Amino acid sequence: MEPPNPQQFQQFLSSVLSQRGPSALPYAEDVKWLIRQHLLSLIDIYPSLQPKTASFTHNDGRTVNLLQAVGTVPMVYLDRPYNIPVIIWLMESYPRHPPLVFVNPTRDMVIKKPHPFVNPSGVVSIPYLQNWIYPSSNLVELVRNLSHFFGKDPPLYAKVQVHPSNPTPSPRPTPTPTPHPPPSTSFPNHSSPVGSSGIWPAIPPRPVQQPPYGAVKQDDREEVFKRNSIDKLLVDLHNDIVGLRDAQEKDMDGLFNAQGVLKQREEQLKQGLKEMQDEKEGLEQQLQMVLMNSDVLEGWLRENEGKVTNLGNVDVDTAFEPCDSLSKQMLNCTASDLALEDVIYSLDKAIQGGAIPFDQYLRNIRLLSREQFFHRATASKVRAAQMQAQVANMAARTSQYAL
Repeated sequence: MEPPNPQQFQQFLSSVLSQRGPSALPYAEDVKWLIRQHLLSLIDIYPSLQPKTASFTHNDGRTVNLLQAVGTVPMVYLDRPYNIPVIIWLMESYPRHPPLVFVNPTRDMVIKKPHPFVNPSGVVSIPYLQNWIYPSSNLVELVRNLSHFFGKDPPLYAKVQVHPSNPTPSPRPTPTPTPHPPPSTSFPNHSSPVGSSGIWPAIPPRPVQQPPYGAVKQDDREEVFKRNSIDKLLVDLHNDIVGLRDAQEKDMDGLFNAQGVLKQREEQLKQGLKEMQDEKEGLEQQLQMVLMNSDVLEGWLRENEGKVTNLGNVDVDTAFEPCDSLSKQMLNCTASDLALEDVIYSLDKAIQGGAIPFDQYLRNIRLLSREQFFHRATASKVRAAQMQAQVANMAARTSQYAL
């Protein structure tokens, strides 16, 4: 399989670091570009390591999706090149705090006990990690330090089984597939030949340069098939997750749009309710005014009902006496205007029924309208004179009170 080129790594890192929402990686926005640069520099200098995303479980049970660099760290032990499989986890606080480094032995490997820089669970602790300084510390220098310290004291050794009936050492078992690329060379052997007490690294049968994604032996077809099946399942799962996330984002967008429309309608309903409440208050005030006027009229009728009975037949024209000449003139003008309005209405009914000819209707309407206009103009002037007289009367009363 042809290994991905640097551009594919760049696209992968840009994609995972630019995600938003629940699937976003838990790194601070101001350091995501620096994380990307650290990983690109690492795979440029050490192509045996590749960036991935995986779930990391904390000691308190929390599970988060983090970036990791998986692969092998090259080292030289007794003038022989070897590769140590490691996993470098970039924690949530990276790069302000150091990453978490594990050695990842396969089934035929064992961690050296005791080791000055690797504990039995595989956690690596070297001075560079302990003295991590942001922002100068980076992954490239970390791997260089790992290679240096592992070369002095290898943390992993290969197990070799020796049967008493056969003095020839049996071949080492095939390593089981691990999440990282398998090493291309053998690892230091923790066991020694019979009768020897020294610890010597196992000599690789054929040194092969480690490609970025590892090399697989020809007789490991079952393991290759298993790993390819797992990769295919992971790709399908990733595609399903991406499709599900896109569908959920579309649903969320639709729900947000619906929420916006509902909020707008809520504002409209509140505004309409407020206007209706204001109109209700205005109608209640008008109702109170009408009820008050009705009480006043009913009281006046009760007071004057006996007077009308005692008077007998009363002439309507003499029932109301104007208080002054302006009021009398106003009463005459108003009565004439209303009378002319009734005549015009009767003429309209007559022309509709065909009782009078059309030319006669026009002639009468012209004369009556002219006369009605004069009465209305006179009433307007009288009303203005009454208003002026009322203002003058109020001014006289005010000056009288002032004195």
